[in-house]
Amino acid sequence: MSDIQHLPDGIYEEVVSQSLEEKIKKALADKTIWANFEDLDSHEAVPYLAKYLEKLVRLTLKDIADEDRTGRESKQREVSVINRLIQELVQQADVLQGKEEVVKENFLLTSLEHRRNKIKEQEWVRPETPLTRSFLFTNDKAEASMASELSREILSSDRIDFLVSFIKFSGLTMILPDLRRFTERGGQLRVITTTYMGATDAKAVKVLTELPNTEVRMSHDTDRTRLHAKAYMFHRNSGFSTAYVGSSNLSHAAIADGLEWNMKIAKQDMPEVMRKMEASFEGYWHSPGFNTVHTEDIEALEAEIDAVRNRGKTGSQGRYYFEIKPYTYQQAILDALWAERIDRNHWKNLVVAATGTGKTAISAFDYRSFCERQKKEGKTARLLFVAHRKEILEQSIQCFRQALKNPQFGDLAVGEYKAKRTEHLFISVQTLNSLKLWEKMDPAYYDMVIVDEFHHAAAASYQKLLSYFKPKILLGLTATPERMDGKSILKYFDGHLAAEIRLPDAIEKRLLCPFHYFGVTDAIDLTHVKWTNGHYDNEELTRIYALDHYTADKRAGQILGALDRYTADIRDVKALGFCVSKKHAHFMAEYFEKHNIPSMALDADSKKEERDSACTQLASGELKCLFVVDLFNEGVDIPEVNTVLFLRPTNSMTVFLQQLGRGLRLSKGKDCLTVLDFVAQANTKYDFASRFSSLLGKRHVQISKEIKNKFPHVPKGCSIQLEEIAEKNILDNIRKRFRNSDFYKELVQELYCASDRRVPHVQEFFKAAGIEPEVFYNGKRTFTRLCIDAGIIPPFSDEEGMEKIVAKAMPKIISMDSPKWIRFIQQSLVHGPVPISAVQKQYIRMWQYTFWMQDYDQAGMKSPWDALTRLSEIKPLAEEVNEVLEMQYGRVDVIPMQENLPYTCALDVYSTYTRNQILAALGYGKPGSVREGVRYLTSGNSDVVTAGTDVLLITLNKTEKEFSQTTLYEDYAIDKNLFHWQSQNKIRPESATGQRYIHQREKGNIVLLFVRSAKVDAYKRSMPYTFLGAADIASWQGSQPMSIIYKLRHPIPAKYLRETAASGVI
Repeated sequence: MSDIQHLPDGIYEEVVSQSLEEKIKKALADKTIWANFEDLDSHEAVPYLAKYLEKLVRLTLKDIADEDRTGRESKQREVSVINRLIQELVQQADVLQGKEEVVKENFLLTSLEHRRNKIKEQEWVRPETPLTRSFLFTNDKAEASMASELSREILSSDRIDFLVSFIKFSGLTMILPDLRRFTERGGQLRVITTTYMGATDAKAVKVLTELPNTEVRMSHDTDRTRLHAKAYMFHRNSGFSTAYVGSSNLSHAAIADGLEWNMKIAKQDMPEVMRKMEASFEGYWHSPGFNTVHTEDIEALEAEIDAVRNRGKTGSQGRYYFEIKPYTYQQAILDALWAERIDRNHWKNLVVAATGTGKTAISAFDYRSFCERQKKEGKTARLLFVAHRKEILEQSIQCFRQALKNPQFGDLAVGEYKAKRTEHLFISVQTLNSLKLWEKMDPAYYDMVIVDEFHHAAAASYQKLLSYFKPKILLGLTATPERMDGKSILKYFDGHLAAEIRLPDAIEKRLLCPFHYFGVTDAIDLTHVKWTNGHYDNEELTRIYALDHYTADKRAGQILGALDRYTADIRDVKALGFCVSKKHAHFMAEYFEKHNIPSMALDADSKKEERDSACTQLASGELKCLFVVDLFNEGVDIPEVNTVLFLRPTNSMTVFLQQLGRGLRLSKGKDCLTVLDFVAQANTKYDFASRFSSLLGKRHVQISKEIKNKFPHVPKGCSIQLEEIAEKNILDNIRKRFRNSDFYKELVQELYCASDRRVPHVQEFFKAAGIEPEVFYNGKRTFTRLCIDAGIIPPFSDEEGMEKIVAKAMPKIISMDSPKWIRFIQQSLVHGPVPISAVQKQYIRMWQYTFWMQDYDQAGMKSPWDALTRLSEIKPLAEEVNEVLEMQYGRVDVIPMQENLPYTCALDVYSTYTRNQILAALGYGKPGSVREGVRYLTSGNSDVVTAGTDVLLITLNKTEKEFSQTTLYEDYAIDKNLFHWQSQNKIRPESATGQRYIHQREKGNIVLLFVRSAKVDAYKRSMPYTFLGAADIASWQGSQPMSIIYKLRHPIPAKYLRETAASGVI
């Protein structure tokens, strides 16, 4: 190792040898350097140590080879050195069997073939590039041709997967003879591609679908594609798989003579990369965005592609042949809707979704599901779909026809359309009123009523519709739940919001435009501005922003400077600026006009003609900025908006997202939305954290950590950047809110006074504070103690220290989501000991381990019931626990299932449990003693199970690091029915454990899958597991470890599929 002075400044991932350590320690002592180190966990250390050893081995072997020109003697020495190393490794690890030493002659096996049922040895075709080393293809004349190399790869493979944006017939013909030979001898070929921009040749797809053992899946979105990857994967049962990933689609120019770069990846060289490619491909393959193309679909495909190529044909009819499936995030909302209906008996449901996020499609899929349920019961599924505009109804009926694969579905009643049938009616509210439809129909005639843009429903024109018809399901769709006139629409839905499409989900599916958010420093100090009812005083803000000319002019100048700084060309800007008041909006418009930026101001008093004209001018580019007051949502939709200016602090997340959504519509030539948010020093009660949580679309992230780490969880294609002072203001605000109990106390006191001296509920507190329960319940706090400290409830006697026990248990209680278990605990806290069933006995033991982490007798209790009675004796704490459980009951958004097992089991499929709760329910003697990820239960070590049961406690990311290439692709969901699991490293197929896994069905054993995404959450607390139910082995391969694919008995719900899938497209 060279002297430390020769190591340049920079970032490293260098394993520290003793020699390097000595030099670094000396330099640190001499104060000539700064150096940082990281102590990795055991999983994460593996690749670093292995790569370091490989480097030393390579140097040593190269040195030996260079000494001997003949090569023979040096090769013998090389083998001897390796064998001495192997002997040392065998002594250290049980995973090695011995006899791993390398033979001295012919030590490289190049082919092997079993002679059974064969009369002649096969002539193997080998790629020219190695199977064990990676290689970069650049289509250079001096290197192997990629086209010819692909042919050789094809002929030596067992399975092949292609992933390309488009396929040209010219490119396919170059490898078609080899693909035909491959598939005719039994090789399996899978191809994923798209119809994006009509670039794929329909004939190429037709030829592929005609090959034996071949399946093609396509995305039929011709306007946009998220599939830009180009990959060719060649799987070999020998384990020597290879893949090509780079810039080449399947076209002649790309694989023959274009200036393309493609990396050949060898599984033996880059196993983690290959594993990720395999997992990602499986995720894409099972994604609802890609549909199987059959030979009979080719005519429809040709029509679809011809329509994009402007060949005079239409592809719209062709779309009815392909089954349209919901995106996973849409399916999660559908699951939540049915959980509302089945679990909580709420049949009036409101879905909030930004315009353009596919809310009409969700209503179509929801109706399709309702039809299936009604059909099973022999009942009708009559539909009334109401909207206020003809265009919406035309688009909606097409959407329903595609979802139902029925081009004749439904009748329109709007404008020139005269409906002939009423069973499935798409009608405007104007036509409904002019026909007086309610006079012609029975109130219960329609089984499902869907009202689009439901925020209009508070108007008088909707009242007859909503008061007369009594459907089984009322489904409301809106982008704007908060109306400008202040009228609430939640009263039509029992005061309850059923589901909400998060903007990041829609952005990642390219249903909305990505955003580039800039937190710009605002020089105004708002800490002393009057704060009432959760927001700043508007009059005082108006004075600062518009009436105090010095301050207002200075701030407006800073806004104009930021607009110029963060946009590519101010001449291309089409901006919406959200202002605090009418005076503020007009001041901003006048200021921009003075500085030659064509602008206008609109508010609630603006006439419709003026509003329409302004929108048209902004869309065309004649106006550059439109300054508006409040939501500016009613009847305004300008997809061309490419810049949003938040010129006033907005504490309502609903309003913030509605305003942001106005700029997120897709539009031709618009790559992203520029968001300028002006960040001032704020009141402690101003909620920055929720703003960034909503932009990220993730719960359980620490916003302060996100800020410091430059927002690693931002949606794909988006970015969040904070100016230095703005970042400091935000972090200071978050620190004061979350770390200072005074903020919580003041809030509780405000709620207490505002509700006529009624002690607020836990849920009211969390809503007002704008925090998740996980933030407050840190294992040391209780809401009861907060209320005592705030002086709104009296202290209580607590000789047994129950408050500390409750505080410690709360992080586990707020993960409970089994409705039956929750209701049992709530009832038991009220009614006390009663005769119980076997399941309820397990519930009590699970509760015991939630609070005391041990059985009742070990905790010094006389009976299992003491775990509940001790808590119920301290009423304030019992009430808090009961309220938290009620909150958890309301958060359930998947209908749990009961697993059919040969023994009684209290665990619900799709519910979440800690490790101790799982093993307590399954009757294991000492749940706290289990550390490994697998526990085999029998009647010998459990008083519940009656059949051998493998409990798989699966952590997807096994390292402490969030992004781990080493372990992240070992266990993952392939699709909603299949799960890939990797055994412990030491397991061989021939071992007793391996045989138990392989012969699960014959032995009558049970496998239960419990999955979590990581060991700890964002708050460094142990994460619970989600029960995915029982599973049966579908296939297996490999040894030390074994890779097993399990078929689940219950499909994974969309909510969990997104967390457990290896790819980002499921």
